[in-house]
Amino acid sequence: MRYRHLGNSGLRISEIGLGSWLTYGGSVEDERAVACIHRAFELGVNFFDTANVYRQGAAEEVVGRALKGIDRDDYVLATKVYFPMGEGPNDRGLGRKHVIEQCERSLKRLGVDYVDLYQCHRPDPETPVEETLRALDDLVSQGKALYVGVSEWSAEQIDEARAIQRELGLDPLISNQPQYSMLWRAIEPEVLPVCKRLGIGQVVWSPIAQGVLAGKYKPGEQPPADSRAADPDSSSFMALLLSDEVLAAVQDLRPIADDLGITMAQLAIAWVLREPGVSSAIVGASRPEQVDENVAASGVELGADVLGRIDRTLAPLLAHVAA
Repeated sequence: MRYRHLGNSGLRISEIGLGSWLTYGGSVEDERAVACIHRAFELGVNFFDTANVYRQGAAEEVVGRALKGIDRDDYVLATKVYFPMGEGPNDRGLGRKHVIEQCERSLKRLGVDYVDLYQCHRPDPETPVEETLRALDDLVSQGKALYVGVSEWSAEQIDEARAIQRELGLDPLISNQPQYSMLWRAIEPEVLPVCKRLGIGQVVWSPIAQGVLAGKYKPGEQPPADSRAADPDSSSFMALLLSDEVLAAVQDLRPIADDLGITMAQLAIAWVLREPGVSSAIVGASRPEQVDENVAASGVELGADVLGRIDRTLAPLLAHVAA
C-alpha cells in the first residue's frame, strides 16, 4: 500500500480508502462488513470513510465496532454532516446547532473521542459559510476533529471558504470529496486547479463508477440481484451508467486491462490515482475478496500510451455521460 499526504497537511492516508455508502449497516451483513474492514486494515488501508446519514447512523455504528480492537493511532477515520437526520427544522444542513450536535452523535456511534476528518457532506445555501466554518474550527479546537473538509463543493465555494478561513484565522479545509472516475470527470476543469492552488486533496468516491467500470454489467442484461445496481437505494446516476451505450464502451476497456495483467476494477482505480491531486480513492466492498482486488491497484502505474487508449475508447460517450 502506498500513502499520500492529504492535501498539504501532514496527514498521510492510504491511497485506497474504504467507504461504507450503500453497504455497511444495510445491504451488507454486519459480520461481512467487519471482515471487509479488518481485511482492508491488514492490507495497509488506514483511511476509513463514512457519514452520519448512511443508513441513518447504522453505518457509523458498524464501522465503529469493526475498528474497536485496532489501536486508534493506526487508522484515519472520516465522517460527514449535512443531510437530514430527523424531522425537526434543525435536523439538517450546516448550521452551528446541527454541525456540533451531529459531531457529538457521530463520535458516540463510532465509539471514539475524535474523528481525524470531519466533512461537510454538501454545501448549505441557507446557512452563512462563516457560521459553518466557525463551528468546524470550534470542533478542531475542542479536539473532536483533527482536520476538516468538504464534499461536492464547487470551486467557487471552496475558494470562498478558504478566503474566509484565512481572514478569520480559522483551521483550513484540507480535503474535498467529489465523485471522480473515468466516466465522471466534472472536477477536472475547475475544482482540481483551485484545490491544487489551495493545497486541498481529493478523497474521491465512486472511482469504479458504482461497479460499472469493473465490467460486471453487460449490455442487454439485467444486473445481478445482489449487485449495487439492483439496490433500490442506489443513486439515479446508475440509470445513466447502465445504458447499453455506456456498458458497451466499458467492455471495450477489457483488452487494456488484460494487456496490463490487471482487472478492470484495478484499471479504474489506477486511472483515478494517476491524478496527483487525488489523495485517496474510496472504494466499497461487500466481501473481503473485493478488498483484496481493489487494494492491489495501489502502485499500478499507467503509461501515457495506456491513458491515451482509455481516452480514445471512452471519447464517444464522455460528453453524453456528463450531460
